[in-house]
Parts: sequence; C-alpha cells; structure tokens
Amino acid sequence: MDNSFNSMPLILMLIGFFFLMIYPQMRKQKKEKKFLSNLKIGTRIVTKSGLHGKIVEIKDGSESCVIETMAGKIRYEISAISLEMSNKLNKK
Repeated sequence: MDNSFNSMPLILMLIGFFFLMIYPQMRKQKKEKKFLSNLKIGTRIVTKSGLHGKIVEIKDGSESCVIETMAGKIRYEISAISLEMSNKLNKK
C-alpha cells in the first residue's frame, strides 16, 4: 500500500505531461494533414520559407505542387506549405 502512494505523483505527472505536451501536438499534426490533403488548384498559400503564391497544379504521385508567384512558377513539396500562415493569408 505504501508503494502505490509513492508512485501516484509520478503517474499524475505522466498524465499531465501527456495532456500538456503530447496531445496538443497530435491535434496540430492532424489539422495540418487535413489541410494539406484538402488543397485545391487556385488556393492562395504561404510556404514555411515565406514564399507567397497560388497553386496552379498538384502532382498526386510525387506529392508536389506548382506555385505561381509574381516571379514565375515554382515546384514545391506539399509538405512545405504552412498551415498557420496560409490561414492568415486567406482570412484577410
């Protein structure tokens, strides 16, 4: 009985760690994956490196897209598109 009371703070710390650190990260990854899978042609986006543009072509097999900018067209990996910055751009 004495050992169960000694391990209770450790168990509570692990549960707290999960809900404060791991669970929010899992939710963020799920939102980002949903956002990237729902991208369409014509969507205005911002990449993680700060490039602004509009999607003009999406390649399914290679997981890349062509982004039209003021300087021309550039091929980028879909995973390089930023969820937060693209949402800010589209809400204006």
